Amino acid sequence: MEQITQNLGKKLAKVANILVCGGLSGVMSAVCKGFQDAGGLTIGIIPTYDKNDANPYVDVVIPSGLGLARNVLVVKSADAVIALPGSAGTLSEIAYCLQLGIPVISLGSWDIKGVVKVKTADEAVKKVKHILQAQQRKG
Repeated sequence: MEQITQNLGKKLAKVANILVCGGLSGVMSAVCKGFQDAGGLTIGIIPTYDKNDANPYVDVVIPSGLGLARNVLVVKSADAVIALPGSAGTLSEIAYCLQLGIPVISLGSWDIKGVVKVKTADEAVKKVKHILQAQQRKG
């Protein structure tokens, strides 16, 4: 999964300038590494007050001190969200997206009404690109 997620980060950097995530380890670290390697700026909104808790691929660390409540800030900072395999934290972020009207794309994650399912990183990036272009046309 780490290689797939790094690859996703590299591909996302071709269509977006900034990546916002929860800033910790696992898929968050891998996507940040790929995004950063491709020249993009990464922002991590971490649940603690300690900047050192962020993964090493976060360019801008926001130490929220909010614990799980920081998930609202993560999704509200996004124009589109790609949900990767995860557990309750991922599920909560998907729920916030649906409630706040933020487009959410599932790449091997939860299958929920209102979430766009894709099978590959290329499909996910294509959906994000389409969403960003549509938002730019709206002004």
